[in-house]
Amino acid sequence: MEDKLFLYLTLGTDDLPRAKRFYDAALAPLDLVLRTTEPDELGYGPANATRTQLWITKPYNDKPANNGNGTMVAFDAPNRAAVDEFHKLGLANGGTDEGAPGLRPYGDHFYACYLRDPDGNKLSAVCEKPA
Repeated sequence: MEDKLFLYLTLGTDDLPRAKRFYDAALAPLDLVLRTTEPDELGYGPANATRTQLWITKPYNDKPANNGNGTMVAFDAPNRAAVDEFHKLGLANGGTDEGAPGLRPYGDHFYACYLRDPDGNKLSAVCEKPA
């Protein structure tokens, strides 16, 4: 059996069509695709996965979505070019910059970028492979 840390992650949105534009574009370079569309939520994951692992949803309590201070989701990128594209496409589709792509001090090959989705959720794409 494969070790897992998470079954899935959920991020809130107040505007599902806006979130879909952002996530469809930003996640494509990471080989993550829209797998499920429901009236109040979107599900993303690898195309060949058996489970949807990222849900973008309107909050179930009908209150506005908000982000947690200090909370971030980091995606594993297949290469540095994918990190660059994630950042570029995220910004082009309503995201805001929180740190341009580049090497970080967390490891010899820790290449990452940071941005916020249109609802303010902080995201990162990271490649730990040598250039």
